[in-house]
Amino acid sequence: MNPTDVIVVGAGPTGLMLACELALAGVRCKILERRAEQPNITRAFAVHARTLELLDARGLADDLLPRGVPVRRLQPAPGAALDLSTLETRYPMVLIVPQSGTEHLLEDRARELGVEIVRGAEVVGLRQDARQVVLELAGGRTESAGYVVGCDGAHSRVRGLLGIDFAGKQYETHILLADVRLAEPPEDALFAANGPEGVVLMVPFGDGWFRAIAWDRLREQVPLDVPLPMAEMRDAFLRIAGTDFGMREQRWSSRFLSERRQARRYRAGRVFLAGDSAHVHSPLGGQGMNTGIQDAMNLGWKLAAAVRGQAPDGLLDTYERERHRVGTQVLALTDAFNRLVLGRSAIRRALRALTIRLLLRFGRSRRLLAGRLTGLGIGYPATTRHAHPWTGRRVPDLPCTAGRLYELLRDGRHLLVDATGQGAVAAAVGQAVKVARYAGPAVPGLPAAVLVRPDGYAAWAGEDRTDLPELAEAAVGRCRGPAPRTHPASP
Repeated sequence: MNPTDVIVVGAGPTGLMLACELALAGVRCKILERRAEQPNITRAFAVHARTLELLDARGLADDLLPRGVPVRRLQPAPGAALDLSTLETRYPMVLIVPQSGTEHLLEDRARELGVEIVRGAEVVGLRQDARQVVLELAGGRTESAGYVVGCDGAHSRVRGLLGIDFAGKQYETHILLADVRLAEPPEDALFAANGPEGVVLMVPFGDGWFRAIAWDRLREQVPLDVPLPMAEMRDAFLRIAGTDFGMREQRWSSRFLSERRQARRYRAGRVFLAGDSAHVHSPLGGQGMNTGIQDAMNLGWKLAAAVRGQAPDGLLDTYERERHRVGTQVLALTDAFNRLVLGRSAIRRALRALTIRLLLRFGRSRRLLAGRLTGLGIGYPATTRHAHPWTGRRVPDLPCTAGRLYELLRDGRHLLVDATGQGAVAAAVGQAVKVARYAGPAVPGLPAAVLVRPDGYAAWAGEDRTDLPELAEAAVGRCRGPAPRTHPASP
């Protein structure tokens, strides 16, 4: 019997979120992190609306909000603005917060839930059979568990040991990063400017320091190992934005190349990939950390059900089926942004910007773009014919008699919302699943009953009809799977 049910490799936002999900469900989980200390380098800043909703579903969003700066208006192309304040969500914004702030929040929660985090543990080998996965660590030690999830980044050792192809390409234009102080900070919380020579961003840390980011075509041939002086970053901002905001001090700088790649598979037997191990893309659009956290929320409850012996047939396979598709869509979105602002042809850049402006003029296309960018439009295709249109959709934060829906999801369990008004569905399922009565006004299109997955998507929905209680009971039975094991050991 393995003392650990699941080993997560990597202590970034994806790995920490996954470990929290597993521990919340009572799964014995351990994180192995190659780095001996927490890094002081942070590349991710944007926490989008859907990610904030999912953090709210675990009681974490309100703790993260004070650490960041809300941005309610984005400019995806010159002359094109996207007003996020009109989004139908509790969090109509992009929260600008350094990745370190998100990581510290998640690590604190993971430790509260009893997750063991082992730093300085480098994976050098992997083997698996029908019952377990064995990891070989540098120094000769081994660790074993029923399942392993590689959340170890773009250069994932786990993915390499599995032999899974990481297909894609490398972008040509280097990204320049520097942490600086400013004599004249920009008025906008998220400043962005682009021009023929590239793109620049200025993002606040909230403590007086700012992250200066530049894609500078004039400097794209400089080797990555050449030091980046503040004078070079100032020059890039002056040429592209017309101002350097009075950069007067620099504590850190770096150059790197971004890539557009996706793993061919997200699963190999008992080993899974999530976050940057599964997909990397241009930072434009701020999708990386958000997609990884959402990977973790999708996989966590499914893996926990498998450990408990409650996973219906094929449940673990739905992780790759659902999230690989989302990863492909994110790569397409970020690649489009990259070509929009960094394409070689000025004519094509102008045409793409015109296309974005036209899309934002019409309600349907504007909502589609906003849904893709914020994650609120992400959904999963139904696996059965004649499924209700809500099946696989993000469920909004419905008001219920016992509280908001996302408050009621905080224990990580399925939730059946009964909107019939009579409570017939709730009575039919009894204690088989957690039940809430809808307490809001009549909403066009709202199902009479909806079974909400732990990650906030509809597993099943039904309209008001005489056999609705029986249909709800059957749906709950399908999601619950077989009876749980008396001891949640690895299979």
